[in-house]
Amino acid sequence: MTSTVPSPEVTICVDFGSTFTKAALVDLTAGRIVAQASHPTTIDTDVLDGYDACLAALVDADPRAAGADVLACSSAGGGLRIAVVGNEELVTAEAGRRVALSSGGRVVEVVAAAGRVPEDAQWRVLGHTTRPDVVLLTGGTDGGNTRVVVGAAQGIVAGGWSGPVVFAGNADARPEVEEALAGLPYVVADNVVPRIGVLAPESARRAIREMFLAHVIGGKHLSERADFTAMVTGATPDVVLTGVEVLAQTAGDVVVVDVGGATTDVHSVVRLDPEEANLSREVVATTPVTRTVEGDLGMRWSATSTVAAAGLDDLAGAAVVRHADPGFLPRTDEEYAEDEAIARAAVSLALRRHAGRSQVVVGPDGRVVERTGKDLREVDLLVGSGGVLRHGRPGVEERVLAGSVGEVEGGWQLPRAPRVVVDRDYVLAAAGLLVEKHPEAAYRLVRHLAGD
Repeated sequence: MTSTVPSPEVTICVDFGSTFTKAALVDLTAGRIVAQASHPTTIDTDVLDGYDACLAALVDADPRAAGADVLACSSAGGGLRIAVVGNEELVTAEAGRRVALSSGGRVVEVVAAAGRVPEDAQWRVLGHTTRPDVVLLTGGTDGGNTRVVVGAAQGIVAGGWSGPVVFAGNADARPEVEEALAGLPYVVADNVVPRIGVLAPESARRAIREMFLAHVIGGKHLSERADFTAMVTGATPDVVLTGVEVLAQTAGDVVVVDVGGATTDVHSVVRLDPEEANLSREVVATTPVTRTVEGDLGMRWSATSTVAAAGLDDLAGAAVVRHADPGFLPRTDEEYAEDEAIARAAVSLALRRHAGRSQVVVGPDGRVVERTGKDLREVDLLVGSGGVLRHGRPGVEERVLAGSVGEVEGGWQLPRAPRVVVDRDYVLAAAGLLVEKHPEAAYRLVRHLAGD
């Protein structure tokens, strides 16, 4: 290192991923990435060992990196695992699940509290095998019945849960819920379903982020060095979704599909047509900003389940190899082709689950169109992300993404004619990290994806 004097001109943005740690040096004035580095995430030693290797590479490329401020996000060590408890499965538990996903969490358990009493032995099962980091407790509209959600809070404690809780349910239940949770670390947020037909995720999303930073990052014991917890500002998927929101302000309606080693995430920011709401069969309202996580779809940890879900029996052997070695990198044309086939399946399934269908059904009023999921048909921009796309052979985006755009049989509400790009420089995570402190740099960073 040639200098340790802080440089206000650049910032390092780091993503501690489940497989790789990725770092980028951003020139704040120009709003562009001037150097990049990656290293396998050193989960077995100290995650900052991998970061140190990245930092050394950045300094070699640009000495200003030695004194740069650092902003980081993390999905290492399993990322943010959330258990959702709601009054009933179809409304408040489903609302909680969607909010948890938009907060950057992986939902590992959903519990419907209706019909349970605080003494119910089933509360002792909460988190027993799923090992969540945080419990998100929802339930009831504001002014409605408080009995179920208060009983759920009492049951969570009686069952032995001792970790963080975010309460985002009926405002009238807050005093009793806070009394029940008094011995636990908890945060109270606004109700995610303040009234029927409304989903309000922002307050709960902020509260979950607060719990992630205060209790989860340190609790995973990923590093013995204090500067790790000081670096991290959010869970990687939450930060990426923030970056997608920045992009949408420039590009219009956007969908991003991020193919990772363990999951395939879909982020969308789409202006909603109020008239379309009447056609939806969704019990919980759709929101403009949406994220879904497919935990069975991925390139390494989830390769075998991806291949099985897509019925690709001829790739079963290749998937086993990748599952056994998450750091696997393709070297031959055959291995690249196998990776692309697995990615194509993951993208196709993930986008369909996110978008849902438009179907003609016959009811009392005759033939009508009903829709499920998030309508992506008018999306302006489709962005592919993930190592398989960033480091693929020329034309990889066409081979992996083309089957998920245009008119697709089955009524799937997939993008009809979007511009398709790959986030090769991983700018969405960097933009999400930068936007609070350096908004102009964040906007400049995403403009090339938007075509500006």
